Amino acid sequence: MNKYTKIGLTALAGSLVAGSVSAAEMSASGSATLTYTGGDEKATHGNGWVMGDSVTFSASGDVNDFTVTYSVELDRGIGVDDNSLTFDFGDAGTLSFAGHGGSTFMSANDDVMPTASEEPWDVITGADTGRVNGFDGDQTWKYVYAHESGLNLTLSYINAADAITDTSYSDYGVTYTGMEGLTVGYGQGDVEQTTGTKSDESTLFAKYAIGGATVGIQKSEQDNESASDVESTGIGISYAVNDDLTISYGSNTREKVGSDDQEAMAIGASYTVGSMGIAVSMHSVDNVNNTSSDDREGYQMVLTFAF
Repeated sequence: MNKYTKIGLTALAGSLVAGSVSAAEMSASGSATLTYTGGDEKATHGNGWVMGDSVTFSASGDVNDFTVTYSVELDRGIGVDDNSLTFDFGDAGTLSFAGHGGSTFMSANDDVMPTASEEPWDVITGADTGRVNGFDGDQTWKYVYAHESGLNLTLSYINAADAITDTSYSDYGVTYTGMEGLTVGYGQGDVEQTTGTKSDESTLFAKYAIGGATVGIQKSEQDNESASDVESTGIGISYAVNDDLTISYGSNTREKVGSDDQEAMAIGASYTVGSMGIAVSMHSVDNVNNTSSDDREGYQMVLTFAF
């Protein structure tokens, strides 16, 4: 073997060593839930009981100066469900790609008001229709940067594809948590899942925690090019009675041009004992989905076991 070949092989071996991955650390976590929903006489809930269970496997390893984590969820009746790949660059932030089950800033922050259980517009069939939540779907890229000052930046992107969205989706969000107990955030995204139905969506929220109490307010807007504009206002307050028990009250009003306002209200409570938790909520919604005189009430109980 000539010296030039030896030099080339040595350089190749060196590059392979420099880019090697350390032994990955594997972990597994699971949960099971029992949910009972009732009270809404206009909805079909079957016998009211629903069971959910899943196991999530995660593998993490170092690649030079950053960490790569792969996560996959196995869900009963679905098989492989949520799955993602995350690159942690330390002070430079994190970049993730979700093949399935990913969230964008707008979808993850559609309602961040403090609650012990569910959002006011949840549980009642149809009350979640048309809420301002941007867009999320498969094949989602997301970059998150957190500065030591408490200023955080999130950028999300979903490339256009016939099965996901006709026009590529992107949004951004900024939050500030630099003052003890305070969280302030703003996000904006343009949605055009179906060509010709573009909407400009934004949300602004603030929460403040003091002692066992947390209060919040959130204002969201959806400006549509080919439909009526939507605005929503949510408020919430929760109180941790002790380390195990939390109670809450929340309301959400969604205004749609030319229609009656949807007004939702909920009270909730949650209690934890070790790895078991129970949460209950009671809901009342007037003018469901901005439909006049479609008033409903309902309730939900969720029993959760984490392993």
